Amino acid sequence: MAKDLHVTFFGGVGTVTGANFLLESPKTKILVDCGLLQGTPDAYMENTRPWDYDPKSADYLFTTHSHLDHIGRLCKLVKDGFRGIIYSTPETKEIAGVMLLDAIKVMSAYGGFPEGRENDQKPLYGIDDYNQAFNQWKTISYHKEIKINEEFSVYIKDAGHILGSGMYEFTFSPRRRLGEKVKVVFTGDTGNSPAPLLRDTEKISDADYLIIDSVYGDKNHEPKEERDRKFRRIVMETIETRGALIIPAFSIERTQVILYELNNLVEDKKIPSVPIFLDSPLGSKVTEIYKRNINDFNLPVQKEIKDGDNIFKFPKLSITHGRNQSEDIVKTANPKIIIAGSGMSTGGRIVSHEINFLPDPKSTILLMGYQALGTLGRRIQDKPKEVEINGEMIPVNARIETISGYSSHKDSDGLVNMVADTSKTVKKVFVVMGEPKASVFLVQRLRDELNVDAIYPERGEVYELK
Repeated sequence: MAKDLHVTFFGGVGTVTGANFLLESPKTKILVDCGLLQGTPDAYMENTRPWDYDPKSADYLFTTHSHLDHIGRLCKLVKDGFRGIIYSTPETKEIAGVMLLDAIKVMSAYGGFPEGRENDQKPLYGIDDYNQAFNQWKTISYHKEIKINEEFSVYIKDAGHILGSGMYEFTFSPRRRLGEKVKVVFTGDTGNSPAPLLRDTEKISDADYLIIDSVYGDKNHEPKEERDRKFRRIVMETIETRGALIIPAFSIERTQVILYELNNLVEDKKIPSVPIFLDSPLGSKVTEIYKRNINDFNLPVQKEIKDGDNIFKFPKLSITHGRNQSEDIVKTANPKIIIAGSGMSTGGRIVSHEINFLPDPKSTILLMGYQALGTLGRRIQDKPKEVEINGEMIPVNARIETISGYSSHKDSDGLVNMVADTSKTVKKVFVVMGEPKASVFLVQRLRDELNVDAIYPERGEVYELK
């Protein structure tokens, strides 16, 4: 089957973001994900440069989940001529609708994306491209195999990463070779199971080729018990010092998990009831989508909801809407908790709160997600004496805390265990979507511990799937 089937990595290699992969046979071209490169100085240039392939020639685009580093250039692909079918789970399509509209709003405000803000930046796409994309978009539910053409069928398993996240199992079986099949699995981002809200990542057990993420390929998260204790301790200490607890939060999954954890702490009287602000219009919209899809939650959370607990609502929780409401939060006396986007502080309302509270030694900035190189979040995480924000040097006197255990990404042990489930069948594992040191570390672990052929692929290199 040499030369019949191959995969090329056009993004998500050497970096966590910008996922964009091409699986192709002589008759079919399948794209998997079409994300934004985020957090690097050259992000805008990379996101606007010509494609490494002709968008018009692609037949399908499968989106693993609705984070912008996996869907953020989807509408640009359509703008530049892609007219194939876009596939995802129904939940991914619904959240992507909100995320991409917000991206258009941000581009309209800043010209490009907040990473740049130069006046000559132009939006990557507009509302017409958005509408065209959703005209081409179809959905597939978990655990339903569909035959997309005479060569390929696809089956989706739950990745457990965010609501609607899926792992695509592509089976290639050309007619001229009856009985001969190759299974290629793209995991997208896989969840840190067991997760507070979502179901566990499902097992992959019969892959011939596996493409996996490696955000935490070289690190392990805290155990769940330690994570929960640390979160409660940080909340309590900030309340006791009468400071503000500032939590930069990704709109999808992290915001909902934080609300759920605070709900439990408040209702179980494990922390005093203090003002808590969800200052994220996008996070609020995504939370409403979560509320409509409780069947995707794990069984204990489903039981809580059926027993009458509104897991995203509790005393003294305020959801802000307009900019004025956001700016008025500073007038509320401490102690208080502020949850705002974006998760890496690359823009959004969190930046104003960091400007206000980074100089305050009584306050705490709590980072609960991955902070990419080059982002404001990563600079704050490094605990400098001062940090530049919007051209102004801001003193860093607040406590800076990090909890990785709430990450929605598998850690190094979790990724190795996932590959172990299919180690008897897999011919090659491609390790992508991580910083180079994390990806290379994971490659070596897979080789040493599982004796599998794992590689760190190069961008633009064509790899035959024999």
